[in-house]
Amino acid sequence: MNHLYDGGYDVGYKAVPCFWGTEAGSLVREYLATRTQVQRATQHALDLGCGEGKNAAALADHGFTVEAVDCSSAALENGKKLFPSKNISWKQADIRGLSYEPDRFDLVVLYGVFHCMHDEEETSRLLLEAKRTTKVGGIHIVCTFNNRSHDLSAHEGFNPTLLSHSWYIDMYNDWEILSSTDTDLFETHPHNNIPHHHSMTRFIAKRLQ
Repeated sequence: MNHLYDGGYDVGYKAVPCFWGTEAGSLVREYLATRTQVQRATQHALDLGCGEGKNAAALADHGFTVEAVDCSSAALENGKKLFPSKNISWKQADIRGLSYEPDRFDLVVLYGVFHCMHDEEETSRLLLEAKRTTKVGGIHIVCTFNNRSHDLSAHEGFNPTLLSHSWYIDMYNDWEILSSTDTDLFETHPHNNIPHHHSMTRFIAKRLQ
């Protein structure tokens, strides 16, 4: 496994049975809170870089059929144990090599994957592929490091690709940005107990055409 790509998280997945917790990310919760009863018919979601699947599980609870993809077998094994009864299809793969048919998914979750790409070109390629496979009216939920401020002491050997908040927003200039923030995250990972921080871009975008 490419250490740059996995962000060093595989060590955490193997060290603890639940690295990220079981509550969905804040943007996933925000989006699900806005869904109406009319929207709750079965829809198809793709969770790229799903980790242990906490976001995929929340989507499954709200009627989505979810394809959850991650490069880490340890993450997926944890996820299958944490969320055994969910409507989730688990897939181990390098998301950089995946290609889906156009207009397949109603929702794509991209939580913590863009900064694990090698460079801007690779990041752009993944982002455009995710856009291509999203239906008109479909949603992207994005959370990624940006290029402001980071303490990487909890991520030994990790060299993330750090692009600006505006770079990401500009890449979605043909979509509607439903919500967007550029804030700092302070956290401590459970496998090493090292406090650290990251500057984070978070947004929800809707495909218009």
